[in-house]
Amino acid sequence: MALLKVKFNQKKRVKLAQGLWLMNWFSVLAGIIVFSMGLFLKIELRKRSEVMDNAESHFVPNSLILMGILSCAFNGFAGKICYDSLDPTKFAKWKPLLKPYLALCFLFNILIFFVALICFLMRGSLESTLAHGLKNSMKFYRDTDTPGRCFMKKTIDMLQIEFKCCGNNGFRDWFEIQWISNRYLDFSSKEVKDRIKSNVDGRYLVDGVPFSCCNPSSPRPCIQYQVTNNSAHYSYDYQTEELNLWGRGCREALLHYYTSMMSSMGAVVLLVWLFEMSVMVGLRLLHTSLESIANPEDPECESEGWILENSLKDTFKSTLESLKKIGKFNQVEADAEGAEGEGGKTPAIATVS
Repeated sequence: MALLKVKFNQKKRVKLAQGLWLMNWFSVLAGIIVFSMGLFLKIELRKRSEVMDNAESHFVPNSLILMGILSCAFNGFAGKICYDSLDPTKFAKWKPLLKPYLALCFLFNILIFFVALICFLMRGSLESTLAHGLKNSMKFYRDTDTPGRCFMKKTIDMLQIEFKCCGNNGFRDWFEIQWISNRYLDFSSKEVKDRIKSNVDGRYLVDGVPFSCCNPSSPRPCIQYQVTNNSAHYSYDYQTEELNLWGRGCREALLHYYTSMMSSMGAVVLLVWLFEMSVMVGLRLLHTSLESIANPEDPECESEGWILENSLKDTFKSTLESLKKIGKFNQVEADAEGAEGEGGKTPAIATVS
C-alpha cells in the first residue's frame, strides 16, 4: 500500500505546482539567510581568532555557508521544474532527472538537520578552544615589542572591556603570569629583584591586573594593584566586599556569546529544514501524480500521487535486497577478475640441456 496516497485532477496539480514554485523561491531566500548567518559567524570568530586555540570552531560557519549555497542551487532548480511542470512538453525533459534529484534532496535535508544539531552541540569543543587560546594569549600580553605579538595587549584589553570580563576563568589568572614587560621594570629596584628571585622561573609576578579589568561602574577608584593586600588600601577587605574588577572570566563571557548565537542559528536552520522537508514532500507528490497519468494526451484526467509506492516496511526490505544484490554483483566481478589474473600467469618451465 502506497504511503500518503492523494488523488489529483488537473486543477489540483496546477495549484500544487504553483504553490511549490512559490515555496522554492522562499527556500532560496532562506538559503541566503543561512549563508548570511554563516558569514556573520565566521567574521565574528575571525575577530577573536588570536584567543582561540585552533580552527575547529570554523566548522559551523563553513557548514552554514555551504548549506546556504546548496539551498539556493537546489531550490532554484526545483523552482524551474515546478514552473515547467505546467506544460507537459517542457516537463518531459525533466522526468528522467526527478528521481536522482529527489534522492539528492533527501541527502541534502539530512545534512541540514546534522548542521542544525552541530550548532547546538559545539559548546564543549568551543569551551576547550577558548580555554587554551585565552591562556596562551595572556602569556603574550607583555610582548608589545615582539613582532607578531605586539597587537596582543590591545586585543586582550579590548576583549575585556567589550565583554566586561577579566582573565581566563577570573581575575586571579593574571596573578600567575608576568603581564608587565621587562622594558618597564626597574631592575635596580630591590622590590623588583626580590620578586624575580622569589619566583622559580624568574618571572615578575604581582597580585595585580591590567586596567581593562576595572569596572567603571564602581564608585570606588579602581584597585588593580595589590588586589589581595588589605593593608595597602583604606577600608578594604578583598574577601568580604565586592571588588571593583570584572568578576566573570573571558572564557565564560565568550562562550555565552558564541553559544547563544549558534543556538539561535541552529533554531533558524531547524525551521529551514522543516520547510525544505515540506517542499521535498510536495515535489515528490507532484512527480508521482504526473507520472501516474493514465493518458498523457489527456491532461484533464485524474491521477494519484504518493510519497512511497509501498509501505515503509516493504520499501525498507526492497532497499536492503537491492543493496545485497549490488554487493553480490561486485563480489562476483572481483572473483572473475581474480580468476582471469591467475589464468593469465603461465608457469615458468626450466629446461636442462
